Amino acid sequence: MTLQDPRELTRHALGRARQAVRCLPFQRSFYRNVEEAALSSSELVAQSDWSSQTRRRLNARETEDLLIWLIQLGVLRREVDGQGLTERVRLTPLGREVLIPWQETIPSAGLGSRLMHWCRRNRPRW
Repeated sequence: MTLQDPRELTRHALGRARQAVRCLPFQRSFYRNVEEAALSSSELVAQSDWSSQTRRRLNARETEDLLIWLIQLGVLRREVDGQGLTERVRLTPLGREVLIPWQETIPSAGLGSRLMHWCRRNRPRW
């Protein structure tokens, strides 16, 4: 199989997204919530029970950056209303598939995975 094979592309996207989900601070309950109802970064930050949704306290800008990264990976998508895209996000079908192995808790990634994830997210693109 070459990388152009759709099955290979899907497997690659799934592996990349699973790695990101393990590296990011969102807990399994966050993904359950965005599967059931759309949520914006400002709504997430304003919640008093933030510790049930994230491993650490996040500000609105950091949260929005993380949501954008998950959108780029295909895990989340922007919700659409009658006037176009909103700031709220929902889980995608790929996102549901990414989360299948972790019904209760998403395990933290190891150092090697975190480093690879950082490189993927921050390397310059030419």
